[in-house]
Amino acid sequence: MGFADYDGDGFTDIFVSNDGMQQYLYHNNGNGTFTEVGLESGAALSEDGRRMSGMGVVFQDYDNDGRPDVMVTLLPREIYGVYHNDGGGSFTYRSLETGLGALTSGSSGWSLGLEDFDNDGWKDLFVAQGHVLDNVERIDPSLHYLELPLLAMNHNGRFERVDSGSTVPVAARGAAFGDLNNDGWQDAVVTTLGGHPQVFLNRGGKLHWLTITLRGTRSNRDGYGARVQVNGQTRFATSTNGYLSASDKRLHFGLGTAEKATIEINWPSGIHQTLNDVHADQFLEVREPEKP
Repeated sequence: MGFADYDGDGFTDIFVSNDGMQQYLYHNNGNGTFTEVGLESGAALSEDGRRMSGMGVVFQDYDNDGRPDVMVTLLPREIYGVYHNDGGGSFTYRSLETGLGALTSGSSGWSLGLEDFDNDGWKDLFVAQGHVLDNVERIDPSLHYLELPLLAMNHNGRFERVDSGSTVPVAARGAAFGDLNNDGWQDAVVTTLGGHPQVFLNRGGKLHWLTITLRGTRSNRDGYGARVQVNGQTRFATSTNGYLSASDKRLHFGLGTAEKATIEINWPSGIHQTLNDVHADQFLEVREPEKP
């Protein structure tokens, strides 16, 4: 399940993935009710009109066009789904164009996250993987119960696999993300079946970053549902992600070589807030204005 305002009307919508069923997109009508629009929006089925074995969902902007897209992890023989938000309430299936077709056809994905692990200004993809059947090799020797996680770096909207840092295949399920040691670089924690959690500490680099904590006044306390833009990137405030997981509520942005940032926040209350010339490489708390 994922939460974001996909059509820019100021209300948070819900995307739900179901194993063996169509996917559902619930449009927030703004009056306490929702309308299911998955089929008409193009986000309910695969490109060839099939239902999929959906597991995890992330509802964030992967190509920096300001609109939240949808990524869905699936079981083997189905490539992970990418639904690009075209605006106007419609989505286009782009799993092949983004490179995920070649990366995921033989894998079973569970929790996932779109996080900028190298701070270059583009959100990268991390997926916890492992088949649902512990005897799957006896059924199909080409598949594996234990798998390595997928780490794919985002190059202008196309994803390429890199070394995740793990050499031990596991039956992974949950994955959560945040800056565990407050060094400005996003880390990951993965839960496994029959084993200890795996902690992936980001070794970092030389590029700049900014991490924002929202404090709502007229909106909810944590600012959930806010749309936050920093130097052309967009994140939607939420702590939910992937499959049975919750991540750090702080909003992390990679700034590349930029030493200053412009922040624009659309709070759930409708208040629009702008901060200019914000210095990079800091943890910043932003309080919602009490008056428009």
